[in-house]
Amino acid sequence: MVFVDTSGWYAALVPSDPDHEKARAWFAANRSDLFVTDFIIDELLTLLRYRKEHRRASEIGDELFGGTMARIEWVTPADVHEAWAFFRGFQDKNWSFTDCVSRAVMSRLEIKEAFSFDEHFRQFGTVTVVP
Repeated sequence: MVFVDTSGWYAALVPSDPDHEKARAWFAANRSDLFVTDFIIDELLTLLRYRKEHRRASEIGDELFGGTMARIEWVTPADVHEAWAFFRGFQDKNWSFTDCVSRAVMSRLEIKEAFSFDEHFRQFGTVTVVP
């Protein structure tokens, strides 16, 4: 399974994103065994709306919540507590809380690969980042 981060979804969906072609090619070759968290869906839909992409947000939201794009892994209270400890423990990093939640969920599920253009995933040291 491959975790898909907000930056990967966004790049694939928005043609003006600098990584759009790379993301589209990766998705075309990797349509199975993808997963996303509810936190990532929240972050993606909010980002799309904020950037005046309401139509895209509605379309991808329907697909994600409908289970046609990826499996949704719902964040647990234990994931949140682990993420908070990780977030607090690395004051020298600019990781978002959502990044830390993603790391906690990936750790719980023993997922070692993430599709992301966010350098923070490389900084975790426990994840192979693609493309």
